[in-house]
Amino acid sequence: MAEEPENNNIEEPEDASAPEASGVSEAEGEAAASDANASESDSSSDAPVDEAPAAAEATPAAPAEPAEAVGPKERRRRARAAKAAAVPTRPAMSPEERQAEREAERRQKAAVRSARRKREREKLRARRAKSPAAEPLAPRREQHPGQQKTRQGVVVSDRASKTIVVRIDVARRHRSYGKVVRTSTTLHAHDEQGDAHIGDTVVVRESRPLSRSKRWRLVEVLERAK
Repeated sequence: MAEEPENNNIEEPEDASAPEASGVSEAEGEAAASDANASESDSSSDAPVDEAPAAAEATPAAPAEPAEAVGPKERRRRARAAKAAAVPTRPAMSPEERQAEREAERRQKAAVRSARRKREREKLRARRAKSPAAEPLAPRREQHPGQQKTRQGVVVSDRASKTIVVRIDVARRHRSYGKVVRTSTTLHAHDEQGDAHIGDTVVVRESRPLSRSKRWRLVEVLERAK
């Protein structure tokens, strides 16, 4: 089979994008080429950025560490420690310096207290000056000494020194049944002279407390015992 002779005279087709065929100037063609290269470089630089989120999504997220279980006592202890740490610490002071600080604080408080009391007194005086004069108080009622009680009874004991025991007999009518009810009570009376004896009918009068049990005093002996 005979080889075909090479045709070196074949004419290549004209490029449609050439500046001469499209009628575009050479400067405009160079500008378009530079814009295309810039867009390609931008796309190439953006490619790794787009791939990074995809890679992050592909890798699974690390599991979160479980929270530490803290009891109520430990929580309170930590809160107290944080509060104590927040309070500024005072510099070390000698006893004399602390005493001087306390005295200065007391003097300051005394000055504030004195000024406040002075203002209160001034306000009170101003209020009294504005208010009308108070009416005079009514004269106090005269105090009359109370009338002392007297009792009549029979002496049942005179063994103690300067003291007699008097029995007071009481007869009263019951207000519901109408029956006469007889009762008696005893009291201790002071007998300074020792005049009354057992069985005597005497009159005693109420007096100030003369001892732990004596609140009465002998007045007279009405009838002697036979």
